[in-house]
Amino acid sequence: MPQDSNAEFDQTVLDLIEHSPTGAVPGTPSYQDAIKRLRATHQVYPSADHKGGYATARSLARAPAFHAANLDDFIAGRIAEEALESNAVVYSRYVQSLPAERRAAAEAFRVKVIGKPAQHRAQHGGATVHEPLHVLFLVSGAGPHPGLPGNYLHGAVFHVGADDATGSWVVHVHDSDDGAALFTAPARAEALAQLRELLGCAPFHLDELEALGFRLV
Repeated sequence: MPQDSNAEFDQTVLDLIEHSPTGAVPGTPSYQDAIKRLRATHQVYPSADHKGGYATARSLARAPAFHAANLDDFIAGRIAEEALESNAVVYSRYVQSLPAERRAAAEAFRVKVIGKPAQHRAQHGGATVHEPLHVLFLVSGAGPHPGLPGNYLHGAVFHVGADDATGSWVVHVHDSDDGAALFTAPARAEALAQLRELLGCAPFHLDELEALGFRLV
């Protein structure tokens, strides 16, 4: 099989991005063509921290995911939902993981990301007669728009319906703007299993989630 004639140069561009403090590449046609190829194959994402810069998927693969520290215990049924680490604490751990100069920008998203469970339900036609489970998570990646500072997507697992015996369970993943992907399941266990899979396959672009049964919204 013939070797891709662009592979060596594309590798050089990946190295250049990773060694640049801003993830920038020259604006010449050859470099911009390489960026188009690398974006098409989800090897680079527009940087959330540096306008005009990029972050590579292989560097973001080393970035930690953020979720309730005791999420595995909850999924395994060893603790009740009331014992889950709070979304506010999860978000604070994410903020503190960032370089000091990026933390204020991340804090500006706090209310939008955490919100209130009732607000998230309302977006999906959910009733507000009970306060459902609402599990926050952050993973590296991007969508039609860059992610949050540090190149993070954010999402939640929550319930839509009058009570836990009716309605459905939703896994909703967002970039920093209006890019989003949605997965709906009839049971909480299925939604949480989907969350566990997401945590294990980051970084990703939102459109890659269609292969996992998500739809872009």
